[in-house]
Amino acid sequence: MIRILLDSSADFSAQEVKERNLELVPINILLNGKNYLDGVDITKDEFYTLLTENEEFPKTAQPSPQDYVDIFEDAKEKGDSVVYLSLSSALSGTFQSATLAKSMVEYDDIYLVDTLSATRAIRLMAEYACKLRDEGNDAATIAAELEDFKSRVVILAALDTLEYLYKGGRLNKATAAVGELANLKPIITVTEEGKIGVPGKALGRNKALSTLTKMITEKEIDTTFPIYSLYAVGEENTEKLEIKLGQAGVRVTKRLQIGPTIGCHIGPGAYGVVFVTKK
Repeated sequence: MIRILLDSSADFSAQEVKERNLELVPINILLNGKNYLDGVDITKDEFYTLLTENEEFPKTAQPSPQDYVDIFEDAKEKGDSVVYLSLSSALSGTFQSATLAKSMVEYDDIYLVDTLSATRAIRLMAEYACKLRDEGNDAATIAAELEDFKSRVVILAALDTLEYLYKGGRLNKATAAVGELANLKPIITVTEEGKIGVPGKALGRNKALSTLTKMITEKEIDTTFPIYSLYAVGEENTEKLEIKLGQAGVRVTKRLQIGPTIGCHIGPGAYGVVFVTKK
């Protein structure tokens, strides 16, 4: 059996994990003095309520190597193959934890894919992995295909506030303050190196919507794959983006919420889209 393993940054629901025959390793979230397992004992909406009502900035912690060892040992005992899609190694230590666990288990039939991406972009990769698995491909082939495929998955989003980038240590206080005063709305992406990049900035929400729409429609989108629109909490911005994209001939497949692992850095009001480009 081929086991497709994800950490919870992919933002699948428990029901979706079950329906697609996936396995999940939850990321830990520490907020307001309490530890939560992402996707297990806190919902996305509950997380954003806590995020906006508390001064304390949440901390995230990757699963420990032992969390992966337990899964890998079970797969080794049963003779199963494992394909693991991790949150970008440039954003988290999940890939490193899994790499260490694989070396401890000493089992060759484990394939670790550093997605160099996050949230719903990983979902797209996981859905493709499931398709390849269901078509009868072996784990080595699936992993190799994913390594080629991951560079085609694009995520573009606009932020409604710079507050959470500052709180998360990704902007200094002065830059954040100036940006807020100027009503600056950054457009963010995940770069080829798996880091958060800022390919554009706009003054005000309406300009940000137009800028984001232009960036998306300039890409050669492969419409044989889903196009997902994204939101953190509050769907007004995403609804407006979907209308603009529709007017430009881009039809969104489904609207999806961004979970806590990335949501704590982008804050409420963030919106965007994830899609696959043509070869």
